[in-house]
Amino acid sequence: MNERYYPAEIEKKWQTVWEQTSSFKTAIADDREKYYVLEMFPYPSGKLHFGHVRNYSIGDVIARYKKMCGYNVLHPMGWDSFGMPAENAAIKNNADPRQWTLNNIDAMRGQLKELGFSYDWDREVATCLPDYYQWTQKLFLLMYEKGLAYKRKAAVNWCNDCNTVLANEQVIDGKCWRCDSLVEKKDLEQWFLKITDYADRLIDDLQKLTGWPERVRTMQENWIGKSVGAEVEFYSEKHKETINVFTTRPDTLFGVSYLVLAAEHPLVEKLIKGKRNVKALRAFIQETRAMSEMDRTAADAEKIGMFTYEYVIHPLTGDKVPVWIANYVLADYGTGAVMGVPAHDARDWEFAKKYSLPIKQVICDDSSTSAVDEWTSAYCGNGKLVNSDEFNGIDNDAAKERIVMALSAVGKGQARTNYRLRDWLISRQRYWGAPIPIIYCPQCGVVPVPDNQLPVILPDNVQFTSGSVSPLATSMEFVNCSCPNCNGAARREIDTMDTFICSSWYYLRYCDPKNTSEMFSRAATDYWMPVDQYIGGIEHAVLHLLYSRFIVKVLHDCGYISTDEPFRNLLTQGMVIKDGSKMSKSKGNVVSPDEIIEKYGADTARLFILFAAPPERDLDWNEQGVEGAFRFLSRVWRIAAHYQVICVAGVSADYDLEAFTVAEKNLRRKLHATVKKVTEDIGERFNFNTAISAIMELVNAIYAYRELEEQGNASMPPAFCRELFAGLIRLMAPITPYFAEALWNELIGADSVHAMNWPKFDANAIVADEIELAVQVNGKLRDKIVVATNSIAEEQNAIALQLPKVIEVLAGKTPKKIINIPNKLINIVG
Repeated sequence: MNERYYPAEIEKKWQTVWEQTSSFKTAIADDREKYYVLEMFPYPSGKLHFGHVRNYSIGDVIARYKKMCGYNVLHPMGWDSFGMPAENAAIKNNADPRQWTLNNIDAMRGQLKELGFSYDWDREVATCLPDYYQWTQKLFLLMYEKGLAYKRKAAVNWCNDCNTVLANEQVIDGKCWRCDSLVEKKDLEQWFLKITDYADRLIDDLQKLTGWPERVRTMQENWIGKSVGAEVEFYSEKHKETINVFTTRPDTLFGVSYLVLAAEHPLVEKLIKGKRNVKALRAFIQETRAMSEMDRTAADAEKIGMFTYEYVIHPLTGDKVPVWIANYVLADYGTGAVMGVPAHDARDWEFAKKYSLPIKQVICDDSSTSAVDEWTSAYCGNGKLVNSDEFNGIDNDAAKERIVMALSAVGKGQARTNYRLRDWLISRQRYWGAPIPIIYCPQCGVVPVPDNQLPVILPDNVQFTSGSVSPLATSMEFVNCSCPNCNGAARREIDTMDTFICSSWYYLRYCDPKNTSEMFSRAATDYWMPVDQYIGGIEHAVLHLLYSRFIVKVLHDCGYISTDEPFRNLLTQGMVIKDGSKMSKSKGNVVSPDEIIEKYGADTARLFILFAAPPERDLDWNEQGVEGAFRFLSRVWRIAAHYQVICVAGVSADYDLEAFTVAEKNLRRKLHATVKKVTEDIGERFNFNTAISAIMELVNAIYAYRELEEQGNASMPPAFCRELFAGLIRLMAPITPYFAEALWNELIGADSVHAMNWPKFDANAIVADEIELAVQVNGKLRDKIVVATNSIAEEQNAIALQLPKVIEVLAGKTPKKIINIPNKLINIVG
């Protein structure tokens, strides 16, 4: 065995062996417990960076560890391969987006294989291939059949740079989630999925997800935004129109001094038509609609509005209430209309003060006696109602129900639950996506494409032009078709689906990827689902993760699967930071794994990325850390080479534990303590960094023992040497798989280390024969003693009292008491 570590030779050899022997191929096995571990699949942008390496290394450690623990492990990989980057690259380079994508997939697959990840490549899927998106289209048709897919005209989020619509979840701080361009509103006919029908279940079932980070569950709950309140009707006598208002505070209804409409409210134009300030109003409306949601609703944003010179009638008092238009009300939350109660709402207070609108107190805290004119802010606490007719004196919480009942009695309102969540807008005016399988017939109307005509294939002969029209519109062969019902001339839908549709069910396809007759078999998903451990970035908390939960619930309700949640446990790994920013191509701070692998090897890259920080925290890129990881592996290799002959000789030998020296007992204790520590850190806590640290300490202990050998004070028993290195190599196997495979082959045997059982620790071996106790006098350390582990407190105290330093301090005095803290210290109180 060469004493020097050559990763290039080792990794190439074992990668070839693993591929030839299909080492990671997985099938259903009813005699073993399954474990499905999955990392969020990548977009094939061309090359991996270390953000990818971190994500996939975490998953691979878990997969390999679980396999060694006896589980039947499913660990697949594929490609989220539709999307705008491929299309943009095609426009920029006059390239075919399909070929661009497939070339990138080839390159990234090669990188993943180089890194030694234990993927079952027979289960590989790519969302851009017809054998996958056929079933994405089937999923859409299933939603359509169940009344969960519909088309309507709506004010939608439009990104001019991407030339497409975005779902609300894809607008981050008023900007496009992909390109950071400002998003504007545009009225378009679009396809939606009724995710709102599942809002309650999506919130309630978060309680099932005890293996998810609390932060992610909170983000989803806040995004869904369930609010319990009332819908109240205000009536315009002039226009004979009712304006519905949603409020969570019906107890403040008698404090309404104005009504506010969103600029996008459907009655706005009717209300302002013919007004003397109509030009100014329309200019204000246009300006407001151009603002981002973040700018309009931020707590510190200026509240700006204009009076419409219109009034509505209060439903209970009959008073005239002025109607305003303001920037802080959104059309897609509630009803797009808000009742202004400035005395008891901070936002309304600010608006009323700015425009000198009336402020009427209707909730009184007994401790407050000041008049409204003396207030400096709104009172938003609890209390009893005042200035509220027959409801005066009632606690405001109780008054909520009473006032709703009064509204209902006169037909002017009702209890209602509202959600921040809006239906999922899935239409995209782009080419590189799954075509929406809908046909428009002049005779038959909207016609779903029959199953036997799926997939609807993306055409090759399209032109990429600017503007809001999909490139699919330029392919007449695609657009023009025959109606499946009447066989008459018809046209296809030219929008493609949001790529989040493709990624919302891919983990199900992995269970049965070669199925040509259905999305997947029920038997396959009953065995493998749900995913036991899912790994991916926190940025997907209200995008991919929410959509996936919705799709699974729909498929469950339709009888396709037995589970109603896709991911049992979730780990959200931190980012890789370089030069103060997240590592990404757009930041120009990417470090290619190829460079590190070529110089140090894949195992070094994996070891560094797992050791540098706990998985849930951000990791600062550090080239010196990479070098340190390589030095450690080289150090392990050298000590293994030193003991190789002894280790091999121990194959048929045994050892007598009673004959062990103190040094050998200590080293054996260290081995088993390390097995216990690494097992807990990997198997229970995913603390890979501390697991690696424990392995490093074990290696240090082996080197310390070797020094004793060189001094003639120790001699490694061959059988124990074999136990020691068999344990060490198996502990390293999930983390540095090539390295461990090579060492196992050299020191232990020809079988793969990754087919071995995970090492078990001997609890008796961890217990020391002797322990060291600190000895204090009046709380101050004076000395230390070594005593037998099984000695009793009285024996330990007697030894401590005989220490010269203790005798000197006590100066002949009898101690008042002795405090013995087991296995830690003795404190003698003089």
